[in-house]
Amino acid sequence: MASFTTFPQAQDQFPQDEGLCYLNHAAVSPWPKRAGRAVTEFAEENVVTGAQHYPKWLSVEQTLRERLAQLIGINHSGEIALAKNTSEALSIIAYGLDWQEGDEVIISNQEFPSNRIVWESLSQFGVTVKTANIDTQDPVSAIKELLNANTKLVSISSVQYASGIVTDLKELSKACKANNSLLCVDAIQSLGALPFNQKEIDADFIVADGHKWMMAAEGLALFYIKASHIEQLKLYQYGWHMIEQRGHYDSLEWSPAKDAKRFECGSPNMLGVHALEASLELILDIGVNDIHRALCERIDYLRSELSQLDGLAFLSKQPANQDFQSGIVCFKVEGVDSQALYQTLMSKQVICANRGGGVRFSPHFYTSKRVIDNAVEKLRTAISELS
Repeated sequence: MASFTTFPQAQDQFPQDEGLCYLNHAAVSPWPKRAGRAVTEFAEENVVTGAQHYPKWLSVEQTLRERLAQLIGINHSGEIALAKNTSEALSIIAYGLDWQEGDEVIISNQEFPSNRIVWESLSQFGVTVKTANIDTQDPVSAIKELLNANTKLVSISSVQYASGIVTDLKELSKACKANNSLLCVDAIQSLGALPFNQKEIDADFIVADGHKWMMAAEGLALFYIKASHIEQLKLYQYGWHMIEQRGHYDSLEWSPAKDAKRFECGSPNMLGVHALEASLELILDIGVNDIHRALCERIDYLRSELSQLDGLAFLSKQPANQDFQSGIVCFKVEGVDSQALYQTLMSKQVICANRGGGVRFSPHFYTSKRVIDNAVEKLRTAISELS
């Protein structure tokens, strides 16, 4: 490969330390400079003038909602709420639905705990969680085998956090609708890196925190709820912020907001709002389709370089169709303990993760060839030291 695709909008946006090989965007991503600048300016404004310009902050918040709508491919922001994190958004769904004894939820055996624990907690209502084994077959086929008349909801990650498997959400949605089951998508490992079109997928719920591929701060997440569910989902959090009469502080009459804001009970995370809005501005300016193509270039090159190392075996399969390529590469090395290898790599400033029984590398669209080459060379040295 002669060179990677780069984008003028991202030039100088990621001034990471020269010796740092950052390959951990599937965990917590570095921010682009514009996100850091937005937070710095917001902090300085708080120091100097406090909330004098609060209406301007609300304008940034509304812009963020519109950018999130654009990111998932919808035309308006009324179906979008801002949650504290993915787990909170999933909990709003789980404890807002009307469950009956014998109802079932289907997840996969590769889900991050956020998308497992919340559903398991519903056992108190007589709800059973069924687990589709996607180790040996694709997620849609595995889930179809478990669908039945009791399946109330399927909750699946768009991209699995360890293996990097991408779910065909359009096909899964068709299967769920044919079975009269709801579809919840944990999109934290794809939004900002892979195209997402809710108009085609037609999921009932979409959740995703902003600190991974969207490159923003922890503590602020997208919660999408289809309009037809907004008033059906039971509320269990209440406060001044979730009512239709927001701002009428002296009024004793209130009703829940008619749009998705009804799920936001209290004051917003304005610092997180400024960070995520700035990062999404960059992502949408470049375009997610182009970002994904650039990411695929890097993944192809990374896999090619890793495949030359003796004893290395990929735990992440390379899909035949590039549309289903994630930004995650997980591997192990014969005769080398993966935890020890991970710790050695971290000591050498290769920022990665120990996931799924191996080491996980996750570059982003801006990752340079130099960073990948350095990481592979440091990996080679680490293997030698541990063998």
